[in-house]
Amino acid sequence: MRRIYFLVPNIQITHKIVKELQTAGIEDRHIHILAKRDTPLEGLPEAGVSIKTDFLPAVERGLALGGSTGLLAGLIGLRFAGFAIAGGPLLGIIIAGATIGSLMGGLAGMNSGNSRLKKFEEAIEQGELLVLVDVPRERIEAIRKLVVRHHPEAEFEGIEPILPPSY
Repeated sequence: MRRIYFLVPNIQITHKIVKELQTAGIEDRHIHILAKRDTPLEGLPEAGVSIKTDFLPAVERGLALGGSTGLLAGLIGLRFAGFAIAGGPLLGIIIAGATIGSLMGGLAGMNSGNSRLKKFEEAIEQGELLVLVDVPRERIEAIRKLVVRHHPEAEFEGIEPILPPSY
């Protein structure tokens, strides 16, 4: 799946685009709308926390950093404790470090806006809406053409790299 972006000038056009996307077989869970704070979305699928913030990338970074720190701490402990406790405690320390790191990273990521969406902040604050659509790679061009052909005022803003498989 890839995420494609469209900047749309108003809520009426956004409603039309969402209806066309739904008609094209795209589920609501794959459509995300970002608008200025206090803008009523009138039933449109609003972007969730994982899109508005850097939560998932921060969890991934915290997991890697915490796991690495746990490995280092385990190896240092192993050096001082000897080789008799090698496997189990070392694995436990690595898992504990990864867990703590991912929790701390996730908490930090929830407090910061999505860095990939920074370039759209000014347009959103001026009243435009950002439509994000998650589509399979082979449908990107068809969906882009569908939106741009019927709504030339909607600006195609690009494609995000590959989304995580669990999405």
